[in-house]
Amino acid sequence: MTILTLSPTAPAHERGNRTRKPHRPRRTGSHAFLLLCVAYFFLPLWWLVVASTKSNSALFNGAHGSLFFDDEMSFFDNLAQLTTRGDGLYWRWIGNSLFYAVSSGVGATVLAVLAGYGFAVYHFRGRNLMFSVLLGAVMVPSTALVIPTFVLLSNLRLTDTVWAVVLPSLLNPLGVYLMRVYIQDSVPKELLEAARVDGAGELRTFATIALPLLKPAVVTVLLLTMVAAWNNYFLPLAMLSNPDLLPVTVGLGQWQRLSGAGAGGEQVWNLVVTGAFVSVIPLIIAFLGLQRYWRGGLTLGGVK
Repeated sequence: MTILTLSPTAPAHERGNRTRKPHRPRRTGSHAFLLLCVAYFFLPLWWLVVASTKSNSALFNGAHGSLFFDDEMSFFDNLAQLTTRGDGLYWRWIGNSLFYAVSSGVGATVLAVLAGYGFAVYHFRGRNLMFSVLLGAVMVPSTALVIPTFVLLSNLRLTDTVWAVVLPSLLNPLGVYLMRVYIQDSVPKELLEAARVDGAGELRTFATIALPLLKPAVVTVLLLTMVAAWNNYFLPLAMLSNPDLLPVTVGLGQWQRLSGAGAGGEQVWNLVVTGAFVSVIPLIIAFLGLQRYWRGGLTLGGVK
């Protein structure tokens, strides 16, 4: 004798409700906040783009306001005035900023990579104490060190030279901290030990095993240092007095003070704004050109 057991069958609409995914409430508040943040950071850049296309009079008396383009495009006229003013002094400032940013960025990155690798891989006496001092140096604002640095370099007779800007910028405690943290997480000790067992020296182990895994961190520290050196204002302002050695930040600051000197000063606000816009372009190119190293380094550091 066979006994059939029937299980209750739910209606079709109830079975559909069981398999339906739970409804997630829309996060309109967070999306609105993100849109406000985007507008907050994008608005100054938009104003800079619009203002760089206006003449000196249209900046303050434009018919379309400060956030909209005027009928007359004066961007190329402003570029021509930038080129002719002071025999092309603005482009010399751009070249100085590029030199300071590249030399300081590359030098500070090399020192940060070497120091971070030493802190992460080697064990030596006083390592924790030295790293604690390094973390304390991160908390000190760089502007607080300008005056002591000026006194030190003045005694060495290095003020009003390019070394007065480059040498202090080589010290990057934050870069050393970032490199140590990244090396500890992305460079397996098994790889280093295997290289040493195979007879590789410490320098070869670092160059062939560790360094290829550090591309994302190296690019990050390089960009942070270059941006900081490019935007540096107080240090070159205190160290330099020769106009031919000034970076673009300090040079535009001098033109700004000239425009704000009152009725007796020459109004060059259009040159200040256009020069500020042109000075942003190298940073944008650097970010766009180096971002592929971040994407390429996401899969590095794994051990099979």
